[in-house]
Amino acid sequence: MSFDAVDVIRTKRDKGELSDAQIDWVIDAYTRGAVAEEQMSSLAMAILLNGMNRREIARWTAAMIASGERMDFGKLSRPTADKHSTGGVGDKITLPLAPLVAACGVAVPQLSGRGLGHTGGTLDKLESIPGWRAALTNDEMMRQLEDVGAVICAAGDGLAPADKKLYALRDVTGTVEAIPLIASSIMSKKIAEGTGALVLDVKVGTGAFMKELADARELAETMVALGTDAGVKTVALLTDMSTPLGLTAGHALEVRESLEVLAGGGPADVVELTVALASEMLAAAGVTDVDPASKLRDGSAMDVWRQMIAAQEGDPDAPLPVAPEQHVVTADASGVLTRLDALAVGIAAWRLGAGRARKEDPVSAVAGVELHAKPGEEVTAGQPLLTLHTEDATRFDRALDALADAVEVGTSAPDRRLIIDRVTA
Repeated sequence: MSFDAVDVIRTKRDKGELSDAQIDWVIDAYTRGAVAEEQMSSLAMAILLNGMNRREIARWTAAMIASGERMDFGKLSRPTADKHSTGGVGDKITLPLAPLVAACGVAVPQLSGRGLGHTGGTLDKLESIPGWRAALTNDEMMRQLEDVGAVICAAGDGLAPADKKLYALRDVTGTVEAIPLIASSIMSKKIAEGTGALVLDVKVGTGAFMKELADARELAETMVALGTDAGVKTVALLTDMSTPLGLTAGHALEVRESLEVLAGGGPADVVELTVALASEMLAAAGVTDVDPASKLRDGSAMDVWRQMIAAQEGDPDAPLPVAPEQHVVTADASGVLTRLDALAVGIAAWRLGAGRARKEDPVSAVAGVELHAKPGEEVTAGQPLLTLHTEDATRFDRALDALADAVEVGTSAPDRRLIIDRVTA
């Protein structure tokens, strides 16, 4: 059945519901190039302004999945579980999490992406390890999942190609924020990936995509419903992103911190969230008799990490690169650090070379920001608060501009919960 793109646009413009047949046609036609970019831009804006109901979002997601291939992990000797984060500053959780869950007996097929703007990408972080390779064939992925239990790699072009095309369009048309399109973008790839269970880490706060709790909750509920309707055991945690996770934001810096967590140490908030997400992934996969924290303590997770990195031609023993230029930012006053804004730190890391404005831009492995104190801790005037890392000292001024209003020192510790809520079907 064929439709007219303008009629589909008018339906949503006038706050109508798109039929299943309209959705199937417009996604297929857009993927084939039969619907023009300006027409899909107009439809995306209508969706942003007027929304979609649960049936429309589910059908839109299914149509994007149908635009490409679906993977099947049914022949693996263990259950599968995956995690998706909506992105934040210092969010290196995937790095220790994937080997940790694998050490507990659940395979983790983690298809990850690159950073854009102020949020870091998992693949960019791992590429700071000498030799490590992001691109794997489906056969290589399957072998690694069976032999090692965990893989972190780039998604192939065959998974939800409609999403790849629409994502790029949304980025340049002011329609990124449309919750139906965010949810269907994330879930089309995750459902097509074929994982048996999925745990979503939906960030909320200044450094997150969703600044307000109500929006983050709506997104989490929408994605959990999509996963559940598709037969994937799905749960979401709402987590705080008002201050950076851990003590680093930047690629090699975050790998170093992840290794500290895998060695049984690391910042308390990174450990807390890693263990919480691991527990959710294990439970969703039906494994309830293993304590993930014990696998950090006994070195099992580190063993899987080393195998995972080596399987993708990385050298787990190679030293990580270090920035040749560093600049220390000190505290202006004594007291309790009450605020260290995640967005400001993310923008500073971006300006130091850790981020990209366009997907094809290169990033610096060594650039980033190191934190020496977190909100709630006492600081003394003149003590180091942050160290900026870069390859190019001329970048310091713009990074410092981003941090101009990022820090507040007061008299009482802020009330902050890392894990705000849990959303289930």
